[in-house]
Amino acid sequence: MRGGRVNPQPSDIRLLAIVGPTAVGKTDLALRIARQVAAEAVSADSRQIYRLMDIGTDKATVAEREILPHHLINIVDPDDTLTLAQFLALAKAAIAAIHARGGLPILVGGTGLYVRALLEGWTVPEAPPDEAFRQRMYQLAEAEGATALSQRLAEVDPEAAANIDARNVRRVIRALEVHHLTGQPISELQRKRPPGYDVWTIGLTCSRERLYARIDDRLERMLAAGLEQEVRELLERGYDPALPSMSGLGYRQMAAYLAGETTLAEAVQQIKRDTRRFVRQQYNWFRLSAGWITWYDVTAVNPKRIAAKAVAFARTGERAQKAQD
Repeated sequence: MRGGRVNPQPSDIRLLAIVGPTAVGKTDLALRIARQVAAEAVSADSRQIYRLMDIGTDKATVAEREILPHHLINIVDPDDTLTLAQFLALAKAAIAAIHARGGLPILVGGTGLYVRALLEGWTVPEAPPDEAFRQRMYQLAEAEGATALSQRLAEVDPEAAANIDARNVRRVIRALEVHHLTGQPISELQRKRPPGYDVWTIGLTCSRERLYARIDDRLERMLAAGLEQEVRELLERGYDPALPSMSGLGYRQMAAYLAGETTLAEAVQQIKRDTRRFVRQQYNWFRLSAGWITWYDVTAVNPKRIAAKAVAFARTGERAQKAQD
């Protein structure tokens, strides 16, 4: 692997991405790789960003992080937010810093939005909400109809107006808001500009039956590790169950149980059902990126073999084009 530079350009940086559904074994593979080459993980998990939420988000343990340092975990409190623009800025900075230290950055996670936005080079407008402007636009839509908003958008950003359904008032207003705040069309700000990393993306998968069994086993480990107590402590600290952070798998259902709205057995079954639904959503995200992902069935290919291919990529840039390679 090439050595670090003081100000490395994206094209100088070799980046390994490991994606796939929850519980498939992404962190385990990254740890195998880190035992053979200097590597650090950049988390692409929208739940692991939160502090105080370790068990339910299945964060790497302290011991695992000694082998494979993790970035972009534990960076905001449960009542804070992290925008996509902020994630992209932090991820790019972490990748550059890891490379400069002579390590292999490994993007690890199952949040398809994060992975695709980074690897496809999405540019996300850093325009915070302007509630007063939004309110005026909603009032205009109510008084004159959604078409009036779309026509206003067409005057400043014809491309966005052509691509956004006029009936989707929320998206039309956001496009108008971005232009109002930045003076630039959202269609221009959102153009994809690939970062140019030397990247190889490995996708891990397995049969749904096997994956669901792994999910159930992991949930049992979480319960044994104290998931109920973790949620209880969050509630005792005053974190509202309605917060976005508390809507994560395990937290919402356990909070309902602690509020007396359901039994523990019912909460556990709900977590399992919701996790299965979430897995289907994850596959839909990654199906959109199928062209640049090399998929490995972890029940058909020995993880040691997959790790060996990743190590070869780290050292030489060689990558398998197909899982059989």
